Amino acid sequence: MDIETYLKRIGLSGPQSPTLDTLKRVHAAHLRAIPYENLDVQFGRPVTIERPAIYDKIVNRGRGGWCYEMNGLLGWALDELGFKVTRATGAVMRELVGDTTLRNHLVLKVELDEGLYLADVGFGDGPIEPIHIVEGDFTSGGLPFSLTRLNSDWWRLRNHPYGGAPSFDFNLAPVDEALLAAKCDEQQFSPDSHFVLNLFCFRFRENGVVGVRGRVVRRVTPDGYNDRILNSADELVRFFDEELDLRDPELASLWPKICARHDVVMAAQLPKIS
Repeated sequence: MDIETYLKRIGLSGPQSPTLDTLKRVHAAHLRAIPYENLDVQFGRPVTIERPAIYDKIVNRGRGGWCYEMNGLLGWALDELGFKVTRATGAVMRELVGDTTLRNHLVLKVELDEGLYLADVGFGDGPIEPIHIVEGDFTSGGLPFSLTRLNSDWWRLRNHPYGGAPSFDFNLAPVDEALLAAKCDEQQFSPDSHFVLNLFCFRFRENGVVGVRGRVVRRVTPDGYNDRILNSADELVRFFDEELDLRDPELASLWPKICARHDVVMAAQLPKIS
């Protein structure tokens, strides 16, 4: 980890003391500079939870990443800056699917004089700020969220109403790294994995977040959202270039797969005629 190079990647510089203000600035800057994306999974390129490889991909090669990579990099950087950070277990959609979701998300517990905070730059379209771990409703980036304590071990983050996944649960104990690596492999190689089946990419902007799920582009602001459909491989490549600041010479080759998956999802949403 070259911390100065990381800070340059997210548009910051100079000494950064381990304070709440620094945590907030680094968290927001990371999300605005680095897109959440699962392109490597879509292409069948192996990804890892190992931090040196993540640093090379995101910092040196200018890419984005999914939760294991985004929060893996942020956690390493915060540790270098002097924060007390714990890699912890997240479980997206545990509310609906149950414990099969354990470790499908990596989150970060940060201990400050002001209390415990959840740092999470790997949820795609969640809060842009670190979350003070106390029960109740809160606003981040002008969007509404809530945090609920489920029991002595688990908390639930409720996403804003225009988001993708409606919630994730988290446990603040240190994650089992071997089980985390196994879940990472499952999500990138299982044919039933949402990340294998679907293209997901998000980028935070000053006034909200823009994202794409398959062919559907969604722009979210505090005033609501609007959707549009991508109609060609050229539109896909242009969207990634202009909106996400991401380029890949093989991106257009995903278009047939994206269209096929879109047709399956749309068909599943049509009312059945008996």
